[in-house]
Parts: sequence; C-alpha cells; structure tokens
Amino acid sequence: MSSLEEELNQTRRKMQLVKDNEGQGSLHDLLGRIWSVYEIVHVSAPLEGFDFRQEKESKSAKKLSPELVVSGGCSEVTLEGTGGYLVNAEMATFVRILVLLWADILSGYTMWVMQTYLTNVWKLSFTHAAGILNIWGGLTMVLPIGFIFLVDALLGNYLMLLLSSIAYSVGMVFLSMSTPPVLASSTGTCKDYKPECIGDTQKALFYTALALLAVGIAGHRVSLKPFHEEQKSKSDDNDDKKVICQILGMFIVAFFPVIGGIALPYIKPWSIRFGVPAICTVVATLLFMSGSYSKSKPKGSPLTNVCRVFVASTSKISKPRPLDARELHKKEGTELQQFSRTRILRCLEKAAIILPDKSPAEQEKNRWRLCTVSEVEEAKIVVRMVPMWMTFIICGIVSSIGNTYFLEQANHMDRKLGKWKVPLPMLLLLFNCAKPVFAKSYTYLTSYFATCKKYAPPVGLAVAMVFSVLCCITAARIEIRRLKVIRRHDLLDKPKDDIPMSIFWLLFQFFLLAGLDSFFEMSSAAFFKDQAPKSMRNYLQYSTTGVSGLGFMGSVLSVYVVGKVSEKGGRQNWFQYTLNKSRLDRYYWVLAALGSVNLIVYIFIASSYRYKDPEPEQEQEAENGPLNGDSAQPGDEDEDGAQCPCCG
Repeated sequence: MSSLEEELNQTRRKMQLVKDNEGQGSLHDLLGRIWSVYEIVHVSAPLEGFDFRQEKESKSAKKLSPELVVSGGCSEVTLEGTGGYLVNAEMATFVRILVLLWADILSGYTMWVMQTYLTNVWKLSFTHAAGILNIWGGLTMVLPIGFIFLVDALLGNYLMLLLSSIAYSVGMVFLSMSTPPVLASSTGTCKDYKPECIGDTQKALFYTALALLAVGIAGHRVSLKPFHEEQKSKSDDNDDKKVICQILGMFIVAFFPVIGGIALPYIKPWSIRFGVPAICTVVATLLFMSGSYSKSKPKGSPLTNVCRVFVASTSKISKPRPLDARELHKKEGTELQQFSRTRILRCLEKAAIILPDKSPAEQEKNRWRLCTVSEVEEAKIVVRMVPMWMTFIICGIVSSIGNTYFLEQANHMDRKLGKWKVPLPMLLLLFNCAKPVFAKSYTYLTSYFATCKKYAPPVGLAVAMVFSVLCCITAARIEIRRLKVIRRHDLLDKPKDDIPMSIFWLLFQFFLLAGLDSFFEMSSAAFFKDQAPKSMRNYLQYSTTGVSGLGFMGSVLSVYVVGKVSEKGGRQNWFQYTLNKSRLDRYYWVLAALGSVNLIVYIFIASSYRYKDPEPEQEQEAENGPLNGDSAQPGDEDEDGAQCPCCG
C-alpha cells in the first residue's frame, strides 16, 4: 500500500473519531450547517431547516481505476491519485448545490450593504432607501408561500430551482449593469458614482434586478432542500466522502464569509463589487444546469385541500350540522373518524356532510363539494393559527431595521479598530456569530420544559418578542448618545463627516436583534413541528415567514404614519433627509411601545390556545433541532384547538 493510501486511511480514522464524538460528519449534515450560514446572510432568514443527518456508517468504498468522470445525475467520480475511491452521483449533486450556496452567500453579503449604495451613490434619503429595501426584503419572504404551491401543484423542485437560479443570475448581472460606469457609453451618461449619472435605463435595470433577485432567493429557499432530498442515494456515505466534505465544509465556512464580509468591501467601485458575485452566480447556475438529475413529479398541494374545505362548506351553508357521524365523509385507516371537540369553526364541518339526495360515490367525484373529516380538521388548525400569526408582524418590523436604519447609523461612525477600518459587513459577521449563542440558549429553554415540551415553542416566541422590545429600547438609548455627540461636535449640517463615536456601540442592538431572530426562527419551527398537520408544516412555516415579511413591508407604512403624526401642530417631522437631523430615537421608542403591546396580545392569544402533546417521533426530532420540510398525506393529526371566536 502506498504512503498516500496509508495517509488517507489515517485521515479516515480520524474523521470517524470526530463523527463518534460529535454525532455528525455526513455530507447531508455538512450541507445543513452550510444552509444555516446561507439563511443568516439574507435579511429574510427563516429557519427553514436544511437537516441532512444520517444514522449509520456506510460500507467501505469500492476501488476503481484512477480517472476523473463527471456526467450528471448518474455520474461516478473517482479522484486520481487517491487510490480511485468511488464518489457516486450523490457527491456530484452535493458539489453542484454547494456551488449554488457559495454564490448565494457571497451575493447575500453584497445585498446587505445596499442601504449605503442607495444613500451614497443615488443620494436618496435614508428613509427612501430603507423603504425600497424593506419592500424588497418583505417580498423575498412572502413569495415562498406561492412558490411552494407552484412546486407541489405544477413545477416540481428541479424546475423551480432551475428557474430561480436563472432569475438570480440575471438579477445579479442586471444589478451590476445598473451602476453608472457600465452602460455610460451606451446611454450617454457620465461614469461617476453620482445621482446625475444614473439615467432611466440604469434605474429600470436596478428595479428589475431587485425583482429577479427576490424571485431567485425565494425559489432557492423553497426548492434547494427538497431537491437535494430527491437526489439522495439509498447508500450511506463512505469515509472518503467524509474527508472530502470536511475539507469543503471548512473551506466554505471560513473562506466565503471572509470574502463577503472583509475582502469584498475593500473593492471601491460598485460595478466590480456587484460584478464579482454576479460572475459567481452565473458560473454556479451554469454548473448546476450541466448536470442531469432524477426529478419527481408534482404530487399536488395540501393548500388546495384547505381551499376545498372553504368552498364545500360555503356550498352547504344552509345545511344543518349532522349529529350522526355516519353522515360524514371519512376514509378508513389513519383517517380521523370524528371532529375534534372544539366549539369554534363549526361551520367548516359542513364540508364533510354527505347529502342524502345523491350517492356517496357520486359526491366523491366532485372533490370541491365534499371533503373528509381529516381535511376539515386541517383547515380548522390553519385558521386557528391566524391570530397568533398576526402578532408576528411587529417582529418583522423590528427585524427590518437591522440592515437599514442600523446600517445607516453605522455608515458614518468611527469604524477604526487600531489602524484597521472595520468594513460594514463585519457587523453581519458578528451578528452571525451571536445567533448560534442564542440558538444554544433556546436548547436550554426546551430542557426546562422536559415534562411539557408543547409549551417550549410558545415561550420561545414570547422571549423573541421580549428581545424585540429590548432591542428597540437599546437602539433608542444609543441613538440619543449619538445625537449628543453630533451636537457637541457641530455635525448636524455635515452628514458626510464621520462621527467621533465608535461603531461598536451598535453591537448591543445587533446582539439583541440576533436574539430576536434566533428565538423567533427556532420557536416557530418547533411550534409547527408539534402543532401543525404533517402535510401542512411547510406551508405554515413559510406562512409565518411571510407574515414577518409583511412586517418588513409594513415598516414603510409605520415610518410614514409616525412621520405624519410627528409633524402635527407645526412640529418638525422626525424623519428628515439626513439621519443627523432626524429623531430616529423617537421612532425606536414607538417600536418599543408597539412591541410591548404586541407581547401582551401574544400572551393572551398563546395562553388561550389549546396545545396538543408532541408525538414521540416529533420529540425525538426536537432533540436534533427543529426541522422543516416533512411531508405526509392528510389525516395524520388528532385534536387541535383554540379559544378564539368564529362562526358557530
């Protein structure tokens, strides 16, 4: 045996020891950790659970002749010079998905500082720039609700991933082309980064780019994880794969955040700063398109069943509710045989009534006039969660200020750390480092509810709302301090001058914002894991993210309303053209008050909700972290309830 093969065997044994100690090491688990980095980078980061754990060791790898072969979905890849160990199609697909995530992470760091581009180059007011970005960020969170329906009903995961990757690539290219120097000769405009050099063509490209990027980000969130699940081979990972995957994992976790957070900001021309991730995204998309994959056909959306329940119940609104369970439409097996004992939403139960004037077989043919008991119960569960969803809007408004107003505050503060001028994306890196700390805190929280785990997620959501209030209070106090420094140094009319106040004062509010996001993501995922029907978990989780996205877009309205109210009686509007003359601290106090009221409303709603105990399978999964993306046929749930009024 060659020395190289001996070294490889030693490395494999070390990697096995690492897996035994840490409980991870497969390429699916690695991709899960990479996905968490990808989610944090984007402003709308929901915890939408990439979790690729595998429980058993695979058989030893087969030996082939030394060569390199890559040919899509049925490829075999062997590494020359390593003894020719087999890496199957799963590895090829893994690499292609990795490249997509690499490009997405790099693009995410670029988009995170878009506020400074709009205020420094376009010379927009900070509220105008924040409004554009919050509407865009909210759109990226709302679109997955419709996209997952399209995936299940029409397109499938591969086609959605392909179309969203193309949209992502074209969007990044358009964004780079929208900068003044790129099309200056074609449009007859100047090449300087000034507002007079931005013509109608550049503006059209910019707004089109934002729309395409929203489609690309939303499509990736919906399809990347389930698409990878479709490509997973039945065999377990071998040790050679684990060595390669650990190398790739260390590379992506260490290298790409460094590029996005530290190296990329030192590129001064915005056309190049946007162009680098654009090139990476195009290359990643072309590499993805070069493969051939196994594709599953759409199996239908459970959201259609919810719509059917409303249509069927409306068509029988005049019919009395049956007292005999034999008059209800149900199926044998795991199908529920009776309705849950709740006194609300009883009108929806009429969707399962079998009319006496027609045979049951004839009525079953028209699925929009007759539903099963289980389908009705799932629809009732969805409706009962709506009041709780509404309390998430304020959380979205608070989250939206992170990469807009917080970043605008940091833009002209003292960024020096010794002789090093800290780039703005470093705040995102530090924000990323804080989120795992709070994730660990949530794990400790669940341990206190060992005997009643069903209460851990709602308590976690309440903690997230407490963090939102504390974040706004802290931000207001620090903004007051910043304004005092501005007045002391006579900088009110000098918005471009740096303020002699360290940027690291903002770490307190970023740290609390990380607590809000981390607890909200993990708690909401765990809540739907425990309480939602299996067939609806994805939809309900994306709906929660979508409601938070409404908060992002609603922040634009909140700024407008607060500004109009503040200028009543001839007083000065709190939101001026520049941040130095504005009273952002007072807006933060308003958000703190809204968050406090929202917390009280949430406690009332959550305390009146009747929770069901997690199933044993769910409890086991909860120990591994809240997951998402499970699918099952309708009719796997028992009772769920709420004490909110509706129709009788």
